[in-house]
Amino acid sequence: MENGHTRSTGEPFLQGGGGNPRCGASGTESGATLSHYQKNSVNMLDHGGIDWRAGQGLAATYNFSPNSDGCMIFDAKPQASIQPLHKKTTVKELLTMRRQKWNSEQKWISEPKLKFGKYEPVITDLSPQMATSPTHVNQSPIANVIPALPENAAMALQDMQQLVQLSPQEQKVSVSNGKMTLFHWQIQQESRKVEGLSAEQLCMQDSDGDTFLHIAVAQGRRALSYVLAAKMARCGSLDIKEHNGQTPLQIAVATNQHLIISDLLTHGAQINIRDLWGRSPLHVCAEKGHFLILQSICTTLAGHGRSVEVEMFNYDGLTPLHAAVLAHNAVVKEVRHLENPCPYMISELAHRRRRYVECVRTLMHMGASYGTKDLKSGRTCLHMASEEANIELLNVFLEQPTSLAAINVKTFSGNTALHIVSCLQNYKNQVESAKLLLRKGADPGTRNFENELPCQLVPEGSVGEKLRHILKGKYNHV
Repeated sequence: MENGHTRSTGEPFLQGGGGNPRCGASGTESGATLSHYQKNSVNMLDHGGIDWRAGQGLAATYNFSPNSDGCMIFDAKPQASIQPLHKKTTVKELLTMRRQKWNSEQKWISEPKLKFGKYEPVITDLSPQMATSPTHVNQSPIANVIPALPENAAMALQDMQQLVQLSPQEQKVSVSNGKMTLFHWQIQQESRKVEGLSAEQLCMQDSDGDTFLHIAVAQGRRALSYVLAAKMARCGSLDIKEHNGQTPLQIAVATNQHLIISDLLTHGAQINIRDLWGRSPLHVCAEKGHFLILQSICTTLAGHGRSVEVEMFNYDGLTPLHAAVLAHNAVVKEVRHLENPCPYMISELAHRRRRYVECVRTLMHMGASYGTKDLKSGRTCLHMASEEANIELLNVFLEQPTSLAAINVKTFSGNTALHIVSCLQNYKNQVESAKLLLRKGADPGTRNFENELPCQLVPEGSVGEKLRHILKGKYNHV
């Protein structure tokens, strides 16, 4: 529209060469109209005197002068030329540029080239210096090692340039056909990130008592854990405990990191150590069913000529083998109480039972005795397995050559394994368990400290009646 001050394009409608613009719909040419026109002309200017239109700047040096009719006129040719300005980048253009950059990166990723690490002779002072990172990474140890870095350690790391070297024993690399392994390449990368850590910083603990090594182990970062363990082993701080009394090795056991455990043991981590609950790493393995860790501990310690205390008691008076038997009993009890279980649940429980059986076998292979009594009630593993009529574990224990010497061992109350099986309340495998004990040498004529025979403890019911006949017949025969 041309009856106002602007066209449809948004440009000012000013008549040049002495013309008379109409400054309003009414076409009036009064002083008020002139003032209104001047006001709008000023509004089109910024504070610098520049009018912005379509990315151009108009120098505000036009000569405005009123004519005989009282309207403002100006020369059509401005004194200053129109100067093109840099156009501001819009959000849409920024998104387009980012999309183009992303597409170019995806194209580079979609066409990878196979590359192999270049093998060079191992340097005697620091082996993790052979491989180079393909991209520049942040060299700050704070950002690349562990996110939960204490603030005072972060300030100290900025000024630390001392190189902490790996010992020659830690430079052993599995190299075949001139190609380094992935694990060794990862060790090289991680060693560069933590090369400036001093012994004080390695031992620094956060509010939970965790060191760098605790957090790296919990995150499952094996290469970083290997490098940190090598450095901490030289300053004698490999077995620092956090707020639960757990060392990095015990953290690795709890998180089922059997490869990291092997590395920590190789660097000299202590295995015969207790946490806040008196548990050794073997106790934790037994409670959680980590039989692969038990096998890794057994193999690693045997290779280094070290021994492990398999008969260590926790604060509940239990050995690792006791803990494994009780954990297996818990699964058996869960199966017994299931109603209409789904196939997945049945498979999962069977898998857990197998894991605990493997833990029991591995502990016994390491030297654990199923005849050891717990410190509270004097129960052996046979007594514990009998409490759930756990015929699977009873078979494992009674197939041992020394089973005859342990089958009639009494608890602190004078009960044998046969006493315990006999007093169960109609369990599924109660009769089979009693028969197995009798075949392996259990004495049905043994009395407890209350002068009770096993047959006198049998409950009422069809199962109890059948068990009573078996026990009395065997007792009369004896």
